[in-house]
Amino acid sequence: MAIKTRSGRPRKGEEEARRDQLLDHAMQLFAEHGYGNLSLETIAREAHVSLRTIYRHFGGKADLFGAVVHRVSDEFVAGLPLEKIRSRPMEEVLVDFGRIFLGRIGRPECARLRALILAEAQRFPELAAEFYRNGPERTLRRLSQFFAMQQEAGRVIEADSRFLAGQFISALRGEHFQRQQLGLEQPFAETEIDAWVKQVVRHFLYGCLKSEGAR
Repeated sequence: MAIKTRSGRPRKGEEEARRDQLLDHAMQLFAEHGYGNLSLETIAREAHVSLRTIYRHFGGKADLFGAVVHRVSDEFVAGLPLEKIRSRPMEEVLVDFGRIFLGRIGRPECARLRALILAEAQRFPELAAEFYRNGPERTLRRLSQFFAMQQEAGRVIEADSRFLAGQFISALRGEHFQRQQLGLEQPFAETEIDAWVKQVVRHFLYGCLKSEGAR
């Protein structure tokens, strides 16, 4: 039996667990049925909640989808705990973040979400907007803050920190990610991730020209 407060409402921990359960169902259903073919009624039925509950917590379908993406992207953002990395070597921080980033984007649920966006973005532009705002944009903003911190500490050249963040993420994904999206390659194995990320970070931080070429 569920533990409730005196008012009959679930306690905070229980309410959060129910919210997570609803998001789990929604993510699975979006992946199975797509965005346009899935109704909130179906999600409510499969998750054993009322439509009123969905509207109260999330609003419409686009907002619910945004919440699903936001929860997935929490793991990417957590890979850069800004308050804890000021004293750590920058190369070490970027390698740790890169491992998390590549490990997550290669997971089946992330691949399904991205495939869903690509398939339905033209029909539902609000879907693409929710995905970018709650997913890639959050990661880019966090990484941009990291590079800005490094610039303030005098470790990184003066450049647009958002540009630096975008270049680093693009380097991490590389051509392999595009081939993976097309089904031409499998996601990186864990040992491959480590070697790839270290190579990317080294190239990103130190470039590819020898000192004579740089002059």
